[in-house]
Amino acid sequence: MTRTELLRFNGTVERDPAIDRWFEERGALGVIAREWFEVMRKCGDEVREILHDGSPVACLGDAPFGYVNVFTSHVNVGFYRGSALPDPARLLQGTGKFMRHVKLKPGAEIDASSLHNLIERAYSDMKARVENG
Repeated sequence: MTRTELLRFNGTVERDPAIDRWFEERGALGVIAREWFEVMRKCGDEVREILHDGSPVACLGDAPFGYVNVFTSHVNVGFYRGSALPDPARLLQGTGKFMRHVKLKPGAEIDASSLHNLIERAYSDMKARVENG
């Protein structure tokens, strides 16, 4: 793990009612997004959340590790340090320096176990980065 400055968000909270409204306003795709954001929420006692750039973000304290976003026909489950995550199931998409996402489409099969593992690894990776500076 290389030492890099961590992105931090001011204003994270334990539970933001605006995020729950955000899911409700997005219909069927919001249901999918909520399911995976709930997995992020349950990663640990230190998980906080914030609406950032119009989408729900899960943070370890103030350091973001994951997000969900809804588009016209799909949901992204994204990871702020996704490029550093092991992905044996090859779910991650994207070519950015840090961020990666998994694209979910209604009716399409998803390897739920592997996506759960990615979320847990993203949380653990961020925890190690925060604790080790």
